[in-house]
Formats: sequence, structure tokens, C-alpha cells
Amino acid sequence: MRTITIGLLRETKDPPDKRVPLTPLQCRQLLEQYPQLKIQVQSSGYRCYADDEYRAQHIPLAEDLSSCDMLMGVKEVKEETLVPDKTYLFFSHTAKKQDYNRSLLQALVGKGIRMIDYEYLTGEDGVRVVAFGRWAGVVGAYNGLRAFGLKQAAHGFELKAAHECFNLEELKEELQKVSLAQTRILLTGGGRVAGGALEILDEIGIRKVSPGAFLQKEMDHPVYTRLDPWHYTRRRDEEDFSFGHFVNHPESYENAIQPYLRKAHIFMACHFWDPRSPVMLTREDLASGDLPLSVIADISCDINGPIASTIRASTIADPFYGYDASTGNEAGAFEKDALTVMAVDNLPGELPRDASADFGKALMEHVIPELIGKTESSMLERATISRNGQLGPEYSYLSDFLKGLE
Repeated sequence: MRTITIGLLRETKDPPDKRVPLTPLQCRQLLEQYPQLKIQVQSSGYRCYADDEYRAQHIPLAEDLSSCDMLMGVKEVKEETLVPDKTYLFFSHTAKKQDYNRSLLQALVGKGIRMIDYEYLTGEDGVRVVAFGRWAGVVGAYNGLRAFGLKQAAHGFELKAAHECFNLEELKEELQKVSLAQTRILLTGGGRVAGGALEILDEIGIRKVSPGAFLQKEMDHPVYTRLDPWHYTRRRDEEDFSFGHFVNHPESYENAIQPYLRKAHIFMACHFWDPRSPVMLTREDLASGDLPLSVIADISCDINGPIASTIRASTIADPFYGYDASTGNEAGAFEKDALTVMAVDNLPGELPRDASADFGKALMEHVIPELIGKTESSMLERATISRNGQLGPEYSYLSDFLKGLE
């Protein structure tokens, strides 16, 4: 059986991401499980697992990975570092026609690279097999609570930044400081991201109530509710909600979230949003004065999308900014009359060791066996955006975008 060498890339996107696709221990376990496999690691001074931790597991470090068959990273790889005719795995953020990565897609195709995008690795049921979504939810909810505590001048609490916590255990210890009185939290979504956020809300012992109770009952204690699409949208033709119809025809629905937002102090947005779907919060909504919202934790982080206050992404180093509802402009993060926005677009990077271990476990179970030919399915093909100088069959719709015609 042919020996296959996987190279773990040093992250090159700025600011650098500390996550890794495989931890040192996972590399050692893979080598013991698959004798035909070799792994090399590119040295990094900012990776969450130090070079010495890989050396301790007898994983060789090398600056030049051009001899490797497959190269794995996390975030986008700088175009000038791409090695022609190799197989790469990372989150390319190109398949949704992201304009800021058009040149990256052009480089991938031009250099004959097989680009396997983690985001599109799915099982036969269409469900993603590797993702960082849970950790986006965990950190995003934590950051939302942190922002709320910092904003309460008289009765607030102060949590350390998530990235200052060594791991999830330390982050949960910080949550013991949270005090919410009669705070009401609204959360949208039902996938991995929402699940991670719910972990945090359940950790602090806040009571969950039904959407109906959230609207109809006054509470003398903090509560949260979670909304699905059939709560926050409705069909324009007044027919009964059908999830399948919503997925295929989101333009046929209108916004129904306003009654819930009129009861919420913190909004944690964890939903997937299709650009054809109705907008949730317009600039006019925010300027109306009808909403008691103090903090919006836009964990989904769709810039200029369903939530008008998300006017830009924030960063791990500077996670909060203010939104002046009267002007629609950015303001100081904790100005008295401003809405505080949390819109970090790489939230799992704040708990990189935990997030990497979880991600690597899924890679080991679902993807590595496919890469080395131990198992075979169409999963890798479905996630192949480019190959041999051409777009993958499922990504032919990117042709005009690739040429700069859109």
C-alpha cells in the first residue's frame, strides 16, 4: 500500500488563527492506526499546540512541506504559499462567491490544486461531518454575557476574555460570576452553533421557557427561549409553515420575530441565514425605540445581512463595538445609548485547544480514512471545489465568479 504523507500547515491568514486540524496526540494515534500514513508539521510560533508538543509525540517538523501529498490547515491559505498540483484541505470561503476570496479561488484553479473544503464534507444525509459550529456557539454566548456584564454600570459583572481562558473548563469557572436578575435572552437557530450557545446558558442555570411563555408571561428571574424558523418567520401567502418549503423558497416568507425582540435584553443570533430569507432587524426597527435590547451577540455574523447593527465583523482582540440606532453608524462599544454588538467572525479561535481537539476527532473518524483510501464514498468529491485546473462538477456555478464577471 502506497505511503501517504499529510502536512499540517502553519496558518497564514492575518490575524493568525491558533487552531490546528489535528492535535499532537491525534497525530500519534493516526500513525499507530495507519502504518501507511506519515505526518509532517510546519513550525509555528503562535499555534495553540507548541512545536515541542508535536516533537513530544515524535511528529517531525519541517519548513518545506512540498513533498507531502496532502496539506491541511484551518483558515484560508495565502496565495503565494500555495504549492501547485497538491491536495489542500481548509475552509476556503469561496463557494458562496465571497468576493474577498475571488483571487484565492483563481489561484487554486490556476495552480491545478485539488481544493477539498471542510465546509462541504457531508454524509449521505447531507449533514456536515466536521465543523467548529459548537465552539462558535459556546464562545459567542460567553461573549454576549461578557458584553452584558460590562455594559451594566451599576450591577454588572466582569468576565475575562474567552481567549484568556486556557480551556473550556476555565471558561465555565468564569461563568460563576454571572448575575442576570430579570434578564431575558432570545436565541435563534437549532444546529451546532445554537447547541453550543445553549451549553453556556444551561451552565449558568438560566431557566428555559417556551416561545409562547417568553411572549406572554412576566418573569421575576432570568429566562431564555430558543426560536426555530417557524417562530421567527411566516409564509406571505398565510399557508401553514413547512420547513422543506422554507429551505427551498425562503423568499416566500416574511419576518415574524419582532414580538420576541420587544421582550429581549440580549439577542443571540445562531441561525443559518439565506440571503433570500427575510431580514430580521432593519435599521428602522432599531431606530424605533420599541426594543429593550442592550446586547446583540451576532454569532452567525452575516455582515450587512439579517441584522442591521452588524455593520462589520469584530475581532478576538476587540470583540465589541457600539451601534447608534439614530444614525446607523458605529459608536463606542459601551456608550449609554448605543446597542452593543459582538460579531467576531472566528469565535472558535478563542478556545483553540478544545475546538481543535473536537475538530480533529471528527477528521479522524470521517475524513482521514477516505483520504488514505481505507474507506470510499462520494464525500470527498462533493467537497472538491477545484481539481486539475477546473471547478468541481458541483461548483460549476462559480464559473462567472471565477472569471470576474459577477
